Amino acid sequence: MRSAMASGRAIGTVLVVLGLVATLGALLLPNQFFDGNRNIALARAGWQDDGKGTRSTKYGPLTPMDRDFIRKVRNAGLWELPAGRSAQERGTTKSVRIAGDHLVDGHTELDRRAIDAGRTLKVSLPNRPSGKNQDYLDEINRANGKEFDKVLVERLRQAHGVVFGLIGLVRDQTRNSMVRSLATRANAIVLDHITVLEDTGLVDFEALNDVK
Repeated sequence: MRSAMASGRAIGTVLVVLGLVATLGALLLPNQFFDGNRNIALARAGWQDDGKGTRSTKYGPLTPMDRDFIRKVRNAGLWELPAGRSAQERGTTKSVRIAGDHLVDGHTELDRRAIDAGRTLKVSLPNRPSGKNQDYLDEINRANGKEFDKVLVERLRQAHGVVFGLIGLVRDQTRNSMVRSLATRANAIVLDHITVLEDTGLVDFEALNDVK
């Protein structure tokens, strides 16, 4: 009996020590580890510093990352909204047309929110898709039939996956309440879009893993 109790105490002591070691290890992890993850998310999303620094607004400080995020939400709507309309009209399967419905609804809302944020916070916004995104839209428009479904889902799922990390980063770090609200809604909508695009059964996950 004493042997069993001693053994139990010994196991308990070991577990406590292991817990303390794990906690100490977490506290001693270099900041570079977290900075590395942050930099990966920013680089993957093509983050651009406009060189204007952080400025004060009544909604809180507005950083270069905040402004870039608002512009990216606007830019997404400029090509993903027409792509969604094409999916509604030209999708050869019900699941692709449903994805189109979600894309149109979601990006209509996000586009309105981005424009409101841009006007309120005095952030200049694009009026046409960036070069790469215009190329994606052109590629989708050229495709027909089953190839149309495949190209549309592939390009949109890829784009949503890339921006998802940036949304989480902005939501976590922004001190601007208007940007935080936009990021919160964008997080929910982009996750919904990722889900319905995957529901089409046309996502090539191996190809997604190759995207840097």
